[in-house]
Amino acid sequence: MRIVAITNQKGGVGKTTTAVNLSACLAQRGVRCLLIDLDSQGNATSGLGLAKEEGGSIYSALVEGSDPHDVIRSTRLPNLSIIRSHQELAGCEIELAQRGNHLTRLREVLDQLRQSNHFDYAFLDCPPSLGVLMTSALAAADEMLVPIQCEYFGLEGLSSIVQVVQQIRDCGVNPNLLLEGIVMTMYDQRANLANQVVNDVKSYFAEVIYNTIIPRTVRLGEAPSYGKTIIEYESSGRGAQAYRALAEEFMARRANK
Repeated sequence: MRIVAITNQKGGVGKTTTAVNLSACLAQRGVRCLLIDLDSQGNATSGLGLAKEEGGSIYSALVEGSDPHDVIRSTRLPNLSIIRSHQELAGCEIELAQRGNHLTRLREVLDQLRQSNHFDYAFLDCPPSLGVLMTSALAAADEMLVPIQCEYFGLEGLSSIVQVVQQIRDCGVNPNLLLEGIVMTMYDQRANLANQVVNDVKSYFAEVIYNTIIPRTVRLGEAPSYGKTIIEYESSGRGAQAYRALAEEFMARRANK
């Protein structure tokens, strides 16, 4: 099981949209995926139409040492399972910070899931902040995928992420953490700035940026309010086509390694 942190400390960049829809499109291709909602707001959970129930998050495994397998739930999509979120995760930040092993605790929990060999990939939908849960996710992940909005402030967020990755590597907690990919999101081809941002990212990160660009569409924004992935909500639309292409590129990269 490869652990992929989908992260950006800036909110509103399409992080959860990418976590939900990429994992759904991979599951549609027969890849066994586990989506772990680490954000106390629980948008990935509600985006799949699931309830946020107390005791249903990864909190108990992190803080109380319970078996993480107990909180895994199936979704209506074959091959896609989830560990949901709950507000209790907000308190988890404080409790973990008081422990000496707070950076490695999530990795210890996820190692139990890795050993069971039930999943091919675990996707961590990280909170939009540089707090304990996000840094713990980076310490636990094999690789990270960074969605960036096609706007100027997206570039600022990217530089911060690169610094954090280097710090995680340098401190020895996760020296092999790989910045696997950058996904440009919310792209409006009519905006000159969007094209400029894409070109700027390509010039600095040519080896990791994905060719697939996620467009800004009304349907991608609507789908979570119905508790559906984009491939369920508008299967033939531009958003669904883009995330299917992203999933195909995601797997193609691994086939070539």
